[in-house]
Amino acid sequence: MQLTGAQILMEVLKEEGVKTIFGFPGGAVIDIYDELAKTDIHHVLVRHEQGAVHAADGYARASGGVGVVLVTSGPGATNTVTGIASAYMDSIPIVIFTGQVPTQLIGNDAFQEVDIVGITRPCTKHNYLVKNTKDLARVVKEAFYIAQSGRPGPVLIDIPKNVAATKVDYTPIKKIHLKSYNPTYKPNIRQLSKAVSLIKNAKRPLIFAGGGVVLSKASKELTEFAQKIKTPLTASLMGLGAFPGTDPLWLGMLGMHGTYRANMSTGACDLMIGIGVRFDDRVTGKTDEFASQAKIIHIDIDPTSIQKNVPVTVPIVGDCKTTLGQLNKLLDKEDLGDLNEKREKWLEEIDKWKKTKPLAYTQEKVIKPQYVVEKLYELTGGKAIITTEVGQNQMWAAQYYHFDKPNHFITSGGLGVMGFGLPAAIGAQLACPKKLVVDIAGDGSIQMNIQEMATVAQCGLPVKVVILNNNYLGMVRQWQELFYEKRYSQTGMEHTPDFVKLAEAYGAVGLRATRPDEVEKVLKKGLSTPKAVIMDFVVEREECVYPMVPAGAPITEMLLV
Repeated sequence: MQLTGAQILMEVLKEEGVKTIFGFPGGAVIDIYDELAKTDIHHVLVRHEQGAVHAADGYARASGGVGVVLVTSGPGATNTVTGIASAYMDSIPIVIFTGQVPTQLIGNDAFQEVDIVGITRPCTKHNYLVKNTKDLARVVKEAFYIAQSGRPGPVLIDIPKNVAATKVDYTPIKKIHLKSYNPTYKPNIRQLSKAVSLIKNAKRPLIFAGGGVVLSKASKELTEFAQKIKTPLTASLMGLGAFPGTDPLWLGMLGMHGTYRANMSTGACDLMIGIGVRFDDRVTGKTDEFASQAKIIHIDIDPTSIQKNVPVTVPIVGDCKTTLGQLNKLLDKEDLGDLNEKREKWLEEIDKWKKTKPLAYTQEKVIKPQYVVEKLYELTGGKAIITTEVGQNQMWAAQYYHFDKPNHFITSGGLGVMGFGLPAAIGAQLACPKKLVVDIAGDGSIQMNIQEMATVAQCGLPVKVVILNNNYLGMVRQWQELFYEKRYSQTGMEHTPDFVKLAEAYGAVGLRATRPDEVEKVLKKGLSTPKAVIMDFVVEREECVYPMVPAGAPITEMLLV
C-alpha cells in the first residue's frame, strides 16, 4: 500500500489512539492538514502556538495520556518552545509535530526555515528531523513510546514538506523496541530491604511526594504506604493531589511557600522518604541545612535525579507505582505493631506545629484573595480540576484549595510560565468534558494568553476563569516590598482591561466582585452558568503570600507575616 507521508502520519496517529490534536496550520504542514480533515481526529484550532502546547500539556495531565501538537515551520515552531520547556521541566508526555521547509532547502535560509531540532534539543526528551518518508512511521511510533515511558517528557518531530508529500510503501509497525533505551521500572530488592530497615527504626519519619507519584498513577499505593507506616506526608507543588489533602497525615505543601508544619518537619525528621521528587531549589532552600538530621531514601525512575541536589542514604531507581507496591508487600511481612508508640512523640510535635496558623488571614472590607480560593473550594467540594497561571495566584491555589485526587491540580511548576492556566484549562476540559474546570489566574498572567478565549468560545467549552485582580504583577511586587524597600519598578498594572467586557467580547459571561459580600454570589453564579465565564475579583492590592522562605535561607526559616 502506497501512502504519502501525511497519510502515514494519520494512520500512525489513529494506531496510537489519538483523538485530539491542538494546532495551527501553515504552508509547511498544509498537506498534513489536508489529510487530517479526512479523519475523525478532533483538531482544536488555538490562537497562538504556545497555547497549543500548554493545552496539550493540560490534556495529557487530565487524561493520563499523551498530548499532541501540530504546527507549521519557522515562527509556528519557535512559538512552541516555551510550552515545550514547561512540559520538559514537569515531565509531561507530549508529541509535537512541526512543519519544515523541503529537505533540499534546509540550510539555505528559506522562507520560514528554522532549526527547531537544534533549538529544542535542550528542552525535549528526544527530537527528530525526518529526512526520508520511509522512516516516518517508525519515528512517530518511537516518539510516542519515548514520550510516555520511563520519566515522561516532550518529543518533537520535524517533518519537511516534501517528506509529507512523497508516497512510499507503508506497512504498519506493531511494536517498538529501542536497544539503547530501557528505563528501569523494577527496583533492586536489596535497596528495598535497606529502606524497610530504616523505616522500621525511624522515630521521626517524613514522606515527601512529588509529581512522579502522579505521573506513575501511584496515588493509591502512596496512601496505603503512608497509612501503613503511620508517617506524615508532605508534597511538592507538582505532587499536590498524590495524597488526600483532607487526610490527618497530610501536612500541606513543602517549600518556599509551604506550610509551617511541613517546612518545620524537614528540619526535625530523622528519615525522609522522597518519592518521585527532584529536590529542586524551591523545596530545599539552603541545601546544606535541608533535612540535616535525616537519612534520605530517594525513589525515582530517573537515575540522574538521584544524588543530583541532596545526598541520599538509600537510592532506589524504579517506577513509583511498582516500587511502592513492592515496599507495601515487604512491609506486610514485617511486625509493625510498635509503630504507634514509636511515632507518638513525633506526631504530637507535628500537632503543635499544625496549631500554628501561618495561613490565617483576616477578611475585612477589601476582598482577600485567600478568601476567594477558600470559597471556591467550599462551593466545588474540592472536586474541580484546577489549573493556574503563575505567581501569587498559583501559590494561593496550592495553599487554600485542598486536593484529594491526583490530576486535579494542573500548573507550570518547574518553568513557572505565566499564561499557562487558560490553555491548560482548555486541554483539561476537552479531556474531561463532564468535569468542572477552573483556571485560577492573576490579572497579569491571564493577559499572556488571553487570546485563547476565542478557542474556548469556538469549542463551546464551559471553562471558568477566576481572576485575583490586584493590578500588580503580584509576586514580583511582593519581593520588591520585602527586599527592595517597596521600589515597585514596573510591577504596577493599573491599565488592565475591563475583564467583564472582554469576556463578553469573546462570547463568554463576565462577572465582577468588588466587596467581600459579593464573592460567594459571583462564584455561585459563575460556576452554575453552562458556558465560559470570567470572574473578576478586585482583591487587596498589596496582599502577600505567606509563609515565605527568603532566597538562600534554610527551609525552616520562614517569614510568617
